[in-house]
Amino acid sequence: MPADIVHLVRHGEVHNPKRVLYGRLEGFGLSELGHRMAASAVTALAAHEVTALYASPLQRAQESAAPWAEAFGLPIHTEERIIEPTNRFEGKRMNKRTLAHPKHWHLMRDPSVPTWGEPFVEIANRMLTAMRDAHERTEFGEVVMVSHQLPIWMAHRAVAGKRLAHDPRKRRCSLSSVTSFAWRDGAFTEIGYQDPAADLLAQSIDLGAV
Repeated sequence: MPADIVHLVRHGEVHNPKRVLYGRLEGFGLSELGHRMAASAVTALAAHEVTALYASPLQRAQESAAPWAEAFGLPIHTEERIIEPTNRFEGKRMNKRTLAHPKHWHLMRDPSVPTWGEPFVEIANRMLTAMRDAHERTEFGEVVMVSHQLPIWMAHRAVAGKRLAHDPRKRRCSLSSVTSFAWRDGAFTEIGYQDPAADLLAQSIDLGAV
């Protein structure tokens, strides 16, 4: 019998002193607060039977997966399909000046795709495929997959049957949050959302998400 539930966990706060959009850039690991957030996320499922652990290959996700590995005695399986999307604005500070520069206008010609990075539909498809594969290959218990804000939000909207294009300011996917899905009648359905690091969010900076 496959796993009961797949939990998508977002990484904790990233050390980002220049406040750039870090995307897939190397060298962006967790801040001290981010490590505390990652540890607090585990408390959300402390009483659950987590039997498989996956993480995006990016440093911040691997570091956020470490407390799960320790708490449940599991190896971290690197899953390329749950990585942060590509983005042409990587390394830049996302402000009005950046967006208003004429050299960037062509990147914003169609936000519904979006034209500045990986298409929303491709993100959703790879996330759902990775989730389904993890569900099927895990014989029992629950799966934790440590990923990033936009991939998790795309999974949420796809499962809910919502239009993938959206306002990034309205994403419900805080740092170290847990979004949970169950496999029912041949498809995933979302069954819960938790913010175990809620008391730390006011101290955090979350500017690097795609």
